[in-house]
Amino acid sequence: MVHADFSLAPFTIAWEVTRACAYACVHCRADAMHTADPNELTTEESLRLIDRIADFGNNPILIFTGGDPMMRRDLHELIAYATEKGLRCSLTPTATALPTKERLEKVRDAGIRRIALSLDAPRAEIHDAFRQVPGSWQRTMDILHRAQEIGVSVQVNTTVAKHNVDILPEMVQFIREVNAVQWSLFFLVPTGRAQVESMISAEQHEQVFNWLYDLSQNAPFDIKSTAAPMYRRVAIQRKRAEQGADQPVTFQGAGFQYADGLNRPTRGVNDGNGFLFISHVGDIQPSGFLPVTAGNTRNDDIVDVYRNSPIFKDLRDVTKLKGRCGICEYRDVCGGQRGRAYGVTGDYLETDPACIYQPKAA
Repeated sequence: MVHADFSLAPFTIAWEVTRACAYACVHCRADAMHTADPNELTTEESLRLIDRIADFGNNPILIFTGGDPMMRRDLHELIAYATEKGLRCSLTPTATALPTKERLEKVRDAGIRRIALSLDAPRAEIHDAFRQVPGSWQRTMDILHRAQEIGVSVQVNTTVAKHNVDILPEMVQFIREVNAVQWSLFFLVPTGRAQVESMISAEQHEQVFNWLYDLSQNAPFDIKSTAAPMYRRVAIQRKRAEQGADQPVTFQGAGFQYADGLNRPTRGVNDGNGFLFISHVGDIQPSGFLPVTAGNTRNDDIVDVYRNSPIFKDLRDVTKLKGRCGICEYRDVCGGQRGRAYGVTGDYLETDPACIYQPKAA
């Protein structure tokens, strides 16, 4: 079970070390650009930031992301320093010529044990159209094989949207064949370049969640849903139906726990609650999908901002939630995706429009 107090420290931190990227993906959260922002954090500022992240005291997962993090010349130095500080580091490189075998070996030696690669389809034509870069699917596959050859495990990230929701079942055999250790499905949030029109419907979300639960029972790889805390509710409902209404249910996953009869609220990672995002210029935000700035690492202490900012405190207080999310019996373990609520309604405490569930109190 996950017993961490998310009011004191995040479970996961995503750090956009640069916004530079050769791609222009239609769904890009970062709205990335081809060259580095001259105002991005310097090496010295970045090392000081890592010191303060370590001061959270819980050894959070630190994801080096972008843009394309491989475009940071000091990436290996930053990873090595974070690893030395006891942080668990992962990396999300873009499928360009930069992740050569030599550079992958350098990040491995610096402390990276897993990389996450984006693959939105088992076929090049669909993936390349979504990424708007011909050849990106094949380059991703090349990087995947290179990483595995040198002992770095690979997680596959798939953005779920209208362009590929119907071919998700085809991805299952593909994930098996490439020997990925985890399949992480990112349910589209309208921020950056991503548009509301590309989102699947609430009914489709529910169908995919139920399909994922069935798949998780015997898949030879881990399955993780991102920007979809409602999956936890579906999993709990399904498990309760299987065990019988009179049997206590316990359930846990990456960064969340649920147990009938606990004396304290169960809790799941969500924007600002167990999750923290740092932009390339040091802006401190609840997540990359919720671009609401609570401070900046150049002027503010990241530990203090996470623990005491009114924005973060509101996001951790389920009594502040509005609409169906506010009265839902699953609000502690789910709480809805706050970035999606913000992207669609302009209010990050409103109902997540991707959820179809009608609470018992409604």
